[in-house]
Amino acid sequence: MNIEEIVFLFQTSEILNYVAYFFIINITLIFFEICLDFFTSKERRWKDTGANIIIFFLGQLLEKTVFGSIGIICLLPFYHLSPLEIPMNGWTWILSLLAADFTYYWMHRLEHEHRILWANHSVHHSSEDYNLTVSMRLSIIESAIEWVFLIPMILMGFNPFQAIVSLIFVAQYQTWIHTERIIKLGWLDEIFNTPSVHRVHHGSNQKYLDKNYGGVLILWDKLFGTFQREEEKVIYGLTKNINSNNPITINFIEYKNIWKDVKQCRTWVDRFRIIFGSLIWRPSYFKNHKKTIHDNYNNS
Repeated sequence: MNIEEIVFLFQTSEILNYVAYFFIINITLIFFEICLDFFTSKERRWKDTGANIIIFFLGQLLEKTVFGSIGIICLLPFYHLSPLEIPMNGWTWILSLLAADFTYYWMHRLEHEHRILWANHSVHHSSEDYNLTVSMRLSIIESAIEWVFLIPMILMGFNPFQAIVSLIFVAQYQTWIHTERIIKLGWLDEIFNTPSVHRVHHGSNQKYLDKNYGGVLILWDKLFGTFQREEEKVIYGLTKNINSNNPITINFIEYKNIWKDVKQCRTWVDRFRIIFGSLIWRPSYFKNHKKTIHDNYNNS
């Protein structure tokens, strides 16, 4: 399989019709919730909603014009290196979706554990509201690097088209869970990522930090010890909120914070750890070291 064949699949494969249907359903749900909140006067930060929508369109523009082909081009060498090849059929699509969901769990978890990755992912967590438009609030440059996490799937024998589309399905599924209007769903909350489960993930409450990373299945969290049920009222946002509705500020403020810390470092080892290490690590010689650790332990 070469790049022309993959591009041809993206242009003609029937599976993309389902991606399109999923997308239309999600946009319809978002519009419906906006109208519902407006006419029922439900509390909502409307400037925040506007920022979410702008960020979504900026991200779509960049993905369709700049970043869209990066993943394909970068994953192809790994596909050709692998001695394995999994054919595309109904059964392997199920297997691919399961593998993509497992991949998403670890991608998501690493985005919360390493500061350079958190610089992108924190965009999604920086809203102090929780509604369906928050699902649109994703880093406008994140898609340029997420292909890296698909490398294990490619080495297992999945082709780049199947791996990318499967990850898209996992991401699309999560739109409906960004709402307060759906309460707990009983046994479904124990198996799937649901609104209740994902509200916990967006909480800045101490007991909710670093919990519920799953995409579709929440079983990965149970398996790896990161599951938490919704028990107390969720406080949304970061532990130190950015207080801005500017889409550019929302997308790049953590990069600015990283650069600020890098300039204070005395060694290259410390600079490396600031960029690629834990969110809370700072050199002991930083001024107000303890306060800096507390303030920068954003909702991870």
